[in-house]
Amino acid sequence: MPMLPLLISCSGSPSRVIQLPPGVTELTKPIEIAPGSAGVTVRGDNSTLRLAAGFQGKAAIVIRAASRIVLEGFVIDGNRDRQDLRLDMPPPETPFADHFPANGVLADSVEKLTIRNVRFQNVASFPVLITRSRRIEIERVAIERSGSRNAKGRNNTTGGILFEEGVAGFAVRDSTFLDVLGNGVWTHSRATSPRNSTGVISGNRFARIGRDAIQAGHATRVRVTANEGSLIGFPPDAVDIENLAVPVAIDTAGNVDQSVYTDNRFTEINGKCIDLDGFHHGRVSGNTCRNTRSDAEYPHGHYGIVFNNTNTEMRSEAVVVEDNTIDGARYGGLFLIGAGHIVRRNRFLNVNRARCGSVPAPSACRYKPEEPDLLRAGIYLGSGAERPDPARDNRIEHNVVTGFGAAGRCIAAAPGVSLEANRTAFNKCGE
Repeated sequence: MPMLPLLISCSGSPSRVIQLPPGVTELTKPIEIAPGSAGVTVRGDNSTLRLAAGFQGKAAIVIRAASRIVLEGFVIDGNRDRQDLRLDMPPPETPFADHFPANGVLADSVEKLTIRNVRFQNVASFPVLITRSRRIEIERVAIERSGSRNAKGRNNTTGGILFEEGVAGFAVRDSTFLDVLGNGVWTHSRATSPRNSTGVISGNRFARIGRDAIQAGHATRVRVTANEGSLIGFPPDAVDIENLAVPVAIDTAGNVDQSVYTDNRFTEINGKCIDLDGFHHGRVSGNTCRNTRSDAEYPHGHYGIVFNNTNTEMRSEAVVVEDNTIDGARYGGLFLIGAGHIVRRNRFLNVNRARCGSVPAPSACRYKPEEPDLLRAGIYLGSGAERPDPARDNRIEHNVVTGFGAAGRCIAAAPGVSLEANRTAFNKCGE
């Protein structure tokens, strides 16, 4: 086997280029770029770094407290079947970087990192895990067959690219994600940590993702645009249903504001199209989600777009939802709470594929008998979600709603919520 330096250091000038040898190099421990290093490029020549069966360490490549690092033109093979990982998610007080071993690249407290034209395959944990870092550019990477399961055999979030603990200035562009058990691209931070900020997730392609294709978690100023995907929430047996982790094409968590989800296209979603849990003062526009198979093939099917307010530091306010197409949601097209939202020119087509409201009621519809319209209305004005926050002072205009029962239940309100407290005009509804 070729021998590589397991500690790379370059603290002065000129910059240093590390040329990986051709062929497969097996690693029993990480290649580390030493703290204080600056201006290091690791470049491949038909090169593969493969984790050995007895690999011990956090990642194939570990970078800590370094700057101006470039990784390009090689393959990292995580040898997933030989790692034998069955890990649950970490407790809330523990960063993911401290919990999961056998990652592809781990960057901690790094200033300016570029990863391009790198292929990650068979990685048991995260192909790329970035924590407490700034100015991260990831472009034209390919991630395939990655992620592991928890003790119950469900996905444990791993398999994609994760930014956590206040990463600032990041981008993931023009990359592909295939057969990822957990999330494709996402941000996450503990509630006590800085939010991730100023990010772009654009032009990526996703297929067969077990959890979320994209998630903006505890973040500000994130732009999610021009991504495409199919088969989100597949395979169904990987869905982490015990933790209520319904798959989502574009998900939100924590406190997220000043962000935009626009011009994304997804098909075959075994879950929700867009979840706006914690999203406020932002825009959701021009997105399309379509399901074309029978409803039975989406066992975790849900609403098209869902508002929520789990995080106590935010209120559901001032979101523009416009020009989106949701075609084939199991339940309604939009679940809305909060105030000051604009919902206009959306097309909620073929909603209520579960046929809630029919007699006898299908088992999928037996959720809240005290709110009979909750799962069967095209647009539902809720009284709250995790916390009370009735829909009020919202503009709901020029939307189209079709589907089972939509002619009679186009826009409905929860008990105690007033339709008159919202402006509804020029909406078209029919079967």
